[in-house]
Amino acid sequence: MARAPRYKAFDNDEDCDPLTGLLNLFDAAMVFAVGLMVAFVIQSRMTEFLTSEDVTFVKNAGRPDMEIIVKKENKVSRYKAEKTTGSGRGQRVGIAYRLESGEVIYVPEGNEK
Repeated sequence: MARAPRYKAFDNDEDCDPLTGLLNLFDAAMVFAVGLMVAFVIQSRMTEFLTSEDVTFVKNAGRPDMEIIVKKENKVSRYKAEKTTGSGRGQRVGIAYRLESGEVIYVPEGNEK
C-alpha cells in the first residue's frame, strides 16, 4: 500500500518552480510602491490635484524661491519667481493704495491721449 504524499504542493514538478517566489516578491513591491506614492500625495497636501477642480497652489509664498502651481482643465503649469523685480518697457496703468486696515485698493488710470 502506497502512502499518500504529506504535502500536496510539492508533488508536481510544475509547483517547484523557484521563480514563483520572486513573482510574489514583485507583487508585494508594487503594492508597497503604490502605498508610498499615496502617502506622499497625502503628506504634501496636494490631493486637490487628483480631482477635476481647478486649483492654484502657492509654494514658499513671499520668498525669492516662490513658486505658483496652477491646475486648470487637467493641465498643470508651474511659474517660478525670478530673482529680479520687474524690468523692461511698459506703461503705467494705475495706482495701488494700502489702507490703514491693511487692505490694498487698485485704482486704474484713464487712457488720456
